[in-house]
Amino acid sequence: MADPKDAQDHNLPASQRKIKKAREDGQLPRSRDLPHFMVMAALALLAAALLPQALQEWRAMLQDGLRFNAEMVQRVGIMEAVLADQAGRFVRAVGLIGVVLALAAVVANLASGGWNFTWKALGPKWNHLDPIAGMGRLFSGQAAVTALKAVLLALVLAAVAAWALHQRFAQYVGLMSLPLEEALAQTGRLLLGGVVALLIALALFAAIDLPLQYQLYLRKLRMSRSEAKQEHKETEGSPEIKSRQKQRMREVTRRRMMAAVPGADLVVMNPSHYAVALKYDETRDSAPRVVAKGADLVALRIRDLAQEHAVPVLQAPALARALFAHAKLDQEVPGPLFAAVAQVLAYVLQLKGRLAARFDAPPNPEVPEGFDPHAEKARPVTDEEAYA
Repeated sequence: MADPKDAQDHNLPASQRKIKKAREDGQLPRSRDLPHFMVMAALALLAAALLPQALQEWRAMLQDGLRFNAEMVQRVGIMEAVLADQAGRFVRAVGLIGVVLALAAVVANLASGGWNFTWKALGPKWNHLDPIAGMGRLFSGQAAVTALKAVLLALVLAAVAAWALHQRFAQYVGLMSLPLEEALAQTGRLLLGGVVALLIALALFAAIDLPLQYQLYLRKLRMSRSEAKQEHKETEGSPEIKSRQKQRMREVTRRRMMAAVPGADLVVMNPSHYAVALKYDETRDSAPRVVAKGADLVALRIRDLAQEHAVPVLQAPALARALFAHAKLDQEVPGPLFAAVAQVLAYVLQLKGRLAARFDAPPNPEVPEGFDPHAEKARPVTDEEAYA
């Protein structure tokens, strides 16, 4: 049983599965300072590009809105027409600004957390109605960091704005002595300079806040040992289920091996500990294949089946051990063992009268050095060497 303290001890990093589930639930690392910077930068660029044209448009709107004569008084509905025209101009101007700022905000959020579409974020979160949990979130470490960062940002922006105003105070005072159009243009340039200073401060905060929010996001998703064990059990399966699956796979493999023994050409044994059944099909195989192999009780079962179906059983201890250790099921025997296997197959073919009518003594094939696992000082052979 898991330790109750372990549920509160979230020291393990979040797994990819938990991060993916959090994204599906609408939880993403979002930076608030990056959208602020992007929106302010888009507004500054828009003002720098369209301010002269906007001043001309506003001047025309004022002139058209304040024009009044006797002919206009006699026209029915003139007031509604003027108001509709002024409202249309205003909506077009504000609409363009709104679209640009909305695009800047969308780009900033995509840059901080990426695109993530989910309906779960719109669902009700009843746990937010819990006052105790709400107090915990209010006084959490992340809330303290967010509040401290907001206060620091406000102080820095106020200090930058005060510095920019102090540097240009004399120029602002001098605007009163300029004509209206020139004063408006000069005001725009002065304000744009102050906005650039604010943008630099916002850019610094965004550069700090973006990795900070990502680290806080990962910290929030950290897992306890019990959660990690439960996730591993859900993804990989419990040890009991995996053990039963492996047992079933072994049983299926064993039944398939036993079914292939009656069709084998030869069974090599040692003499009761290891058994390897070989089959050679000249039309399909370039070398003999291992159709069954086993140790101890499985080896005895292979021997009994071979004897029941008149399959020759040859006692070749070194070869049996080498084949059992290095040959893979349903694959051809390793190249270095071809010569030894060929000797025993030739003997079996002689017994069956396929090659000659004479009978020689049973061969005692020699296996290459390092292939017999029971030989003294045998060097282990790798799969690359065995199947070279």
